[in-house]
Amino acid sequence: MPGFILHPTARIAVWLLLLLAIQSLDGWSLAAAFAVLPLLGRAALMRGRRLVWRTRWLILSLFVVFAWGVAGEPVFAAMAAPTQEGVHEALMHLGRLLLVLMAVAAFLEAMPLPSLLSGTHQLLAPLRRIGFDSDRGVVRLMLVLHYVETLPRPRDWRILLNAPALAAGECVELVEVDNRPLRLSDYLVVLVAAAACAAYCLR
Repeated sequence: MPGFILHPTARIAVWLLLLLAIQSLDGWSLAAAFAVLPLLGRAALMRGRRLVWRTRWLILSLFVVFAWGVAGEPVFAAMAAPTQEGVHEALMHLGRLLLVLMAVAAFLEAMPLPSLLSGTHQLLAPLRRIGFDSDRGVVRLMLVLHYVETLPRPRDWRILLNAPALAAGECVELVEVDNRPLRLSDYLVVLVAAAACAAYCLR
C-alpha cells in the first residue's frame, strides 16, 4: 500500500545509520552479515562486485597497511611482519569496507535516481542555515552518479578526449525532484533505527 512506503529522506537516514552500525561489526557478527548478503539479490550483488573491483587497489593497500603496520606476533617466524594482530585488524576493517560497498550497491540498485535526489535535497535542507546550497549539492550528486556509471575503464581513457563537450545551457538529463514532506511514520522509523544503532554501537 502506498501509505506504507517510506519517504526517500527517511530511507537515506536509515541507510546512513546502517553504515554507522557496520563499523561496529566484528567476529561472528561480521561473518553473519556476509552470510545474509545473498538476500540482496543478483542485481545488487553484481553491482557490488563491480564496486569492489574498482576499489581493489584501495583494498589491497589497506590490507598491507594494517597487516604490516600493527605490532604483534609475526605470522612467519623468519619475518617481523606481517603480524597476527595486524592480519586480524586488516580482515576486520576490510570486511567492514566490503559490507559498506555492498550496502552502497544495494541502496543505489533499490533507490531510483529521482527518489535519491529528492531524499538528499530534503536531508541537506537544514544546512541552508549555515550557508550550504542544497540545490547545488543535489546537482553535483546527480553529476557524480552519472559520470561514475558512464566513465570508461582506465585503459580506455582516450575516449574522454574525443567526447564532445556539452554546449552552454545543455542538460544531460532532466530529473523532477519531489519535495513532499515527511510523515509521522517516517520520523518514527528513523527514530527507532537510530535507537537500535545507538544501542548496538554502545553495547
